Amino acid sequence: MRPFSLAIGLLLALPAAADEFPLPPEGSDAIGETITTQTEAKDTLLDIARRFGLGYEEITNANPGVDPWLPGAGTVVVVPKQRLLPRAPRSGIVINLPEHRLYWYPPAQAGKPPVVWTFPVSIGKMDWNTPLGSTKIVSKAKDAPWIPPKSVREEHAKRGEPLPAVVPGGPDNPMGRYKMGLGIPGGAYLIHGTNRPAGIGMQVTHGCMRLYPEDIETLYAMVPIGTTVTIVNQPYKWGWVAGELMIEVHPPLQEDAGQVPTLTDLTRLIVEATREKPLAIDWIGAERTWREARGIPAPVTVAGSRTAANGG
Repeated sequence: MRPFSLAIGLLLALPAAADEFPLPPEGSDAIGETITTQTEAKDTLLDIARRFGLGYEEITNANPGVDPWLPGAGTVVVVPKQRLLPRAPRSGIVINLPEHRLYWYPPAQAGKPPVVWTFPVSIGKMDWNTPLGSTKIVSKAKDAPWIPPKSVREEHAKRGEPLPAVVPGGPDNPMGRYKMGLGIPGGAYLIHGTNRPAGIGMQVTHGCMRLYPEDIETLYAMVPIGTTVTIVNQPYKWGWVAGELMIEVHPPLQEDAGQVPTLTDLTRLIVEATREKPLAIDWIGAERTWREARGIPAPVTVAGSRTAANGG
């Protein structure tokens, strides 16, 4: 296995692709499209992920069986760029934790169509959960020093990685150069950068949301203080694309891993989605998408059923 520290060094020099999409109209829920690419001999899946604006779990879940560190030259890699928008308000910032993804819905500008930006994020690990609910951006700072909480210093000390009482601001700061504070009671929860980009898209933080350095710089410049932030836990998403029902399935969070999703859960999701639009369902395909949990939207309706349901 390629050493993690070497992967970090390689990733520091790679640009990420910030994603901006037209906001789908009412009744449509998908942005982007799934594509493929081929690896070069020097590539890791983490290189591919950062190149295409993805995180670690997104790229590995979409490519089961591919060695993330040594995929080999010429390997065809699925790049999961299509996604269903979370079932949440299409305003402000929305973070879907199991998806390891942040959505930013900026206010529409006069004479221009509305858009949505999306970025991969790291989130809080087990016992350091990122809280769910609604809050706001209450502060912003660039190149601020980091004062690690006592609990974090103790954890690092146990690993033989002691932290100073104050870490100076700058690119070597573990929180990166930009941070935005959230108004969540009982803790200093932030959206910030990192000096270890190889960990983006994983459940590894102490409750904060980390972005690639170039992504947080982009987001920081666009988001004002007072912006609403909605944090949700939606491993199973559904939505409509050109009249077809799609589902998108991600592995659950670490703290939810004991709650194994069942076919009853799948049935409940599809019943909810088709309550007002009865359709014929491809249950075999739906079950396959459900079990694989690759994070790639897939249709679950039988071809032609939408037309039949409309009487056309």
